[in-house]
Amino acid sequence: MAPFALIATGALAAPLQAADLTVSLHDARTQDGRFQVALVDAGGYAGSAAPVAARELAPAGAVTRVTFDGVPAGRYALMVIHDENGNGTLDTNLVGMPVEGYGFSNNPRVTRKPTFEEAAFDVGADALALDVSIR
Repeated sequence: MAPFALIATGALAAPLQAADLTVSLHDARTQDGRFQVALVDAGGYAGSAAPVAARELAPAGAVTRVTFDGVPAGRYALMVIHDENGNGTLDTNLVGMPVEGYGFSNNPRVTRKPTFEEAAFDVGADALALDVSIR
């Protein structure tokens, strides 16, 4: 009886679909500072939950690549800040417009923060590569 229980428990713990996500960051204005890249679900995008995963890395030439390994299947968005002066935040001017680089998955052309749906993409079982332009 006990061996069957162990087999059944193992079957229930089988991993869900997961894929590697490679992100290429383009068009940085400068090689100064660091990129902060957040992979978020709808809750993380709204600020009510922590990012699913986050990376911080230095710019590496014309294209900087970062990989998120084993991302569970689901709907996500990417938010990128190019913290050019290294103070840990996206600096803005007096009217709230960013003065440092930023980007979102799907590269939406909007004059406000895009909605989650405008930036959202789906992760399944296959590896995925996305390009994000830094504005």
